[in-house]
Amino acid sequence: MVSPIIRMENDDLGPPWLKPMLKATYFIPCRIHGDSNKSECNLFCLDCMGNALCSYCLIHHKDHRVVQIRRSSYHNVIRVNEVQKYIDISAIQTYIINSAKIVFLNERPQPRPGKGVTNTCEICGRSLLDSFRFCSLGCKLEGMKRGDPELTFKLRPKHGRDGVHGSESEDSSTSKKLRRTFLFNRAMQGYHQAGTSTDGEMYSSSSDDAANNISPATPPIVNYRTARRKGIPHRAPF
Repeated sequence: MVSPIIRMENDDLGPPWLKPMLKATYFIPCRIHGDSNKSECNLFCLDCMGNALCSYCLIHHKDHRVVQIRRSSYHNVIRVNEVQKYIDISAIQTYIINSAKIVFLNERPQPRPGKGVTNTCEICGRSLLDSFRFCSLGCKLEGMKRGDPELTFKLRPKHGRDGVHGSESEDSSTSKKLRRTFLFNRAMQGYHQAGTSTDGEMYSSSSDDAANNISPATPPIVNYRTARRKGIPHRAPF
C-alpha cells in the first residue's frame, strides 16, 4: 500500500528567501564592482532575495537583513548566530570553525560513511552525531518536503518568567539588569538619606530610621588609669 503524499504549503517549507539563499552563487567577482578590491560576493539580502552581494553593494541595502556566507572545505556555510534569528535550525548538525558555530547551506554527499558510524543524514548520507537528522539547511528542506510534521523552520516563541515572549538568555539578562538597578537605587537612596554630623558620626534624616536602628549603643568611656580592679588589696599610707 502506497502511503499518501502530504502536500505542504509554501509557508511550511521555510521563509521565501531560504531557497534563493541556498541556490545563489557565492565567492565570485561582483558584476558591478568587479574592478574594485574585495568585490567578492559573500553576502545575501533576505529582503531583496536576489543575487549574492559584495561589500560595495550594501549601500543599496540600507536597513535590510543581510547575512554573510562563508567557506569551509569548499562548501558554503553560515554562522549559527546569524541564521537562527530568522529560522529554526533544529535537527541540523552544527560545527565549530574558527571558534564560531556554523551550519552548512547545502548537502554534502558521503557515499561511504566511516567505520562505526550509526547515524547519517537522511538525505545525502553524511555521517552525523546521533542527536541530529540532517547535515545542512538544504537537507532539512528536502526532509520537510516529504511531509514530516515534526520538522519546521518556523521559530518557536519562548516564554520568560514574566510571560513575555523572548529568549531565555534575554530574560535572564534583563532580570539581572533590573536586580542590579534596584540594588543600586536602594543604596543611593540610603546614601542620600544618611549624613555626617559635626563630630563625624552618622545620623539619619528621619525619626523612623532612628527608631528602626538596631545597632548597639556606644559603650561608655572608661578611664583605666583611675579604675580599680576588684579583689586587689591596697596598702595604707605611711
